[in-house]
Amino acid sequence: MQETSILSSGTTDRRRWIALVVVCLAMLMSALDSSIVNVALPSIQRDLHFSSSGLTWVVDSYLIAFGSFLLLAGRLGDLLGRKKVFLSGVAIFTTSSLVCALAQNQATLIVARFFQGLGGAVSTSVIVAIIVTEFTGVRERAKAMSSYMFVAISGGSIGLLVGGLLTQAVSWHWIFVINVPIGIVTLILGWFLIEENVGLGVRDGVDVVGSLLMTSALVLGIFAIIKASTYGWLSVHTVGVGGFALALMATFVVVESRVKRPIVPLRILQLRSLTASSVVRGLAFSAMFSVFFFGAIYMEKVLHYGPLLTGVAFLPMTLVMATMSLGVTSRLLVRYGPMRLLIPGMTSVILGLMLLAHTGVHASYVTSILPAFLLLGLGMSVSAVPLLTIAMADVPHADAGLASGVVNVSMWLASSAALAVFGTLAASRAHAVAAKGASVSSSLVAGYHLTFTIGAVFAAIGLLVTVLVLRAPAKEVGDSRSVAAVNEEDERDYSVAVAEY
Repeated sequence: MQETSILSSGTTDRRRWIALVVVCLAMLMSALDSSIVNVALPSIQRDLHFSSSGLTWVVDSYLIAFGSFLLLAGRLGDLLGRKKVFLSGVAIFTTSSLVCALAQNQATLIVARFFQGLGGAVSTSVIVAIIVTEFTGVRERAKAMSSYMFVAISGGSIGLLVGGLLTQAVSWHWIFVINVPIGIVTLILGWFLIEENVGLGVRDGVDVVGSLLMTSALVLGIFAIIKASTYGWLSVHTVGVGGFALALMATFVVVESRVKRPIVPLRILQLRSLTASSVVRGLAFSAMFSVFFFGAIYMEKVLHYGPLLTGVAFLPMTLVMATMSLGVTSRLLVRYGPMRLLIPGMTSVILGLMLLAHTGVHASYVTSILPAFLLLGLGMSVSAVPLLTIAMADVPHADAGLASGVVNVSMWLASSAALAVFGTLAASRAHAVAAKGASVSSSLVAGYHLTFTIGAVFAAIGLLVTVLVLRAPAKEVGDSRSVAAVNEEDERDYSVAVAEY
């Protein structure tokens, strides 16, 4: 009997870790897509005859769909079952990737990109929830979170490398083709290996009004943010659409506070560990997005690196994160607790951004850019896992999908808004410097320096919030006895959540 129990335990353990690889494959597809398309945009524009304004919709349609459906999809995972939602998202993403690869006109590509963003949102929205429910022990959850964060953070730099390689060696169509076999493998393995949670159910109905209000507000809000760099932040378009989005969100909050079974129970937002850590994550990822986006442009337009060399330049950052994710970060987290990792980690990110803010027109990669990338890779790999662990520590299993959506939405909204602001400020700064007689390269560098400096300020604010607000929640997470107690109480929280719903 004991031998049978040991064998069963070993089989379950192997299943969970292979299931982690499966959900990380889905995260990799989404993370790759966030950057891989940027490298291929000139080729897409030439082949499909896009105008400059029309080309932006190849990226914008994906961003709008992805950011708008994260929260709703996360909650649907709690209600219907996270395995169902995850596999549905992977299927949508894989199918739309194939359509993108076969697209021969602008409309087909833009519509397929929208559905690709929808599929990415649906699949990634429940990944953190699946990890939290599959890995309940402190050590194993830290390892699983570390692996997930490596894929989430490094996917952007890997995308630059893969995108440059495929675009130069074959054609831009292949940046979408590679998603198809990955998606098929993910679907097959996910079907057999991921265990379904018992959803809260929809037998008593779904909050349709709340769902429509929330999704509409996010669609309009993200659209206003993304197009602000085109229309201007104080334009009638941006203020009007953004204001309408805020009005819809305010209406949503009122509706959710009054309906009997809300799609988003507002009690989840009262968890300081979830909301404060989401704010810090948003600030940190905003800073990192400035590095991936403007760092790539800087190397291509100022240092004249090709797409492939630009991707290779980001590899050291990815390798540092890979090294830290192979158990190092998880062991440090278990031994020292979140706060002792967050403070040096966020400080490392700030230093890396400040180094980038002092690179020149003829900067040496080895002495100027490489040290910054190493600091950024180390800082983010050390900070991201503790932040995610703190965010999910007090969340009942029944609400894990919703909390996962909150974590992702906070990061996505903050990053989208930051990129739009950074783009506007960088262009304004470059024009001002050029007006004084500076060269094109010097003007561009001045704009990029401004974005890296603001990114460092964001990271510094994140560090301040960490010290002032997250110290108490981090201490609770660092206490293994508290973590164990939270895990034991999750079962009781589930029955309470079901009764409330």
